[in-house]
Amino acid sequence: MATHEPPRDPVIDAWIQHPTPAMLRDPMFDSLRRWIGADALPPGGFPLALTRGLLDAGRVDHALITAWYGPRGPLVSNDEVAAYVAAMPGRLSGVASVDLSRPVAAVRELRRAVGELGFKALRMLPWLWDRPPDDRLYYPLYAACVDLGVPFCLQVGHTGPLAPSEWGRPIPYLDRVALDFPELVIVGGHIGYPWTEEMIALARKHENVWIDTSAYKPSRYPAALVEYLRTSRAHKVLFGSNAPMLAPAACLAEVPALGLSDAARRRFLSENARAVFGLAEPAGAPATRVVDSGTGG
Repeated sequence: MATHEPPRDPVIDAWIQHPTPAMLRDPMFDSLRRWIGADALPPGGFPLALTRGLLDAGRVDHALITAWYGPRGPLVSNDEVAAYVAAMPGRLSGVASVDLSRPVAAVRELRRAVGELGFKALRMLPWLWDRPPDDRLYYPLYAACVDLGVPFCLQVGHTGPLAPSEWGRPIPYLDRVALDFPELVIVGGHIGYPWTEEMIALARKHENVWIDTSAYKPSRYPAALVEYLRTSRAHKVLFGSNAPMLAPAACLAEVPALGLSDAARRRFLSENARAVFGLAEPAGAPATRVVDSGTGG
């Protein structure tokens, strides 16, 4: 007798990366290697099959895979990310990164990544550049993101890598960016801990500010974030794992314990990400309509 699995929620992971050997060897990631165990790292680098396997195990339908650029050059280049996307068609979308120290070239590279490579967003890590997100060097990129219609993604909160955490404070730095660029869609990754309540305040205050939960399992979400997910009539939170640091399957296994309504869970797992990154709807699905929560959400 045939058995049928119950319908499941689509899942979009807002932040993964496929580490290169250069990234794995960088001393600033010593703390991350301690946390996940150095023995877990393949000595020759991660085969793409490992990333595919992490997505398969979590039944992740689509993932935003990010490039990494820093002051010493690319750790994962845009072209490397484009190759990963091409190797897993329909499963991945690229997120660009650029050299912040060369603003004109950075804008050109962003335009190439979006226009030629089909990338869906730009991600910069303020701690990596030792510059807050309201530094003048970011501003040409913000204008370009608005012009191209793609979100700007960054890390908020403390840094796991061995770098100062100050630039991860949402207020005043990110608040000022949202005031200067109200049309810019901003996604603050890693939930903003220990300043999560500031990040939630910005999501309520600014129409285009969103949060992603990468790098945290649901059992470790701060109470304020869980309350926001449960009670806001239209929360602005996206599921993210930060794979391979955290396996999507391990994160998703803890989602039921959050006690979300069906509508809140669907927004969290896929609908918000689909709207923010402009991803196509699954075949046969009704169009996603996301209503901003505003200041009262």
